[in-house]
Amino acid sequence: MRPYAVTGGRTAPRVKLAMEALVSSATAEQREFSHITPEYQAISQLCRHVRSVAEVSALLHIPLGVARVLIADMAAEGLVRVHQPQLDAGRPDVNLLERVLSGLRRL
Repeated sequence: MRPYAVTGGRTAPRVKLAMEALVSSATAEQREFSHITPEYQAISQLCRHVRSVAEVSALLHIPLGVARVLIADMAAEGLVRVHQPQLDAGRPDVNLLERVLSGLRRL
């Protein structure tokens, strides 16, 4: 399926979402998924373990822009929690960068 079809033609998320932002599932494991899209289901299952937006994109083989749009939409619906990086004087947290690098190496 074309990426623009998955996102309803949108190319940017409704809220700014950093690629290193961490995402965790906010749904119970037994929750009924019949009313959400397969993409939402995949992201929700994948984010049972905290993942960065970049990891979600890579593991699901979807473009980063599409992952950002979907994750932002899911956050608005309460399906996932997004933990944006806190910048200190414009610099990212070193611990966060190390976790992202570790996750990317596992790929």
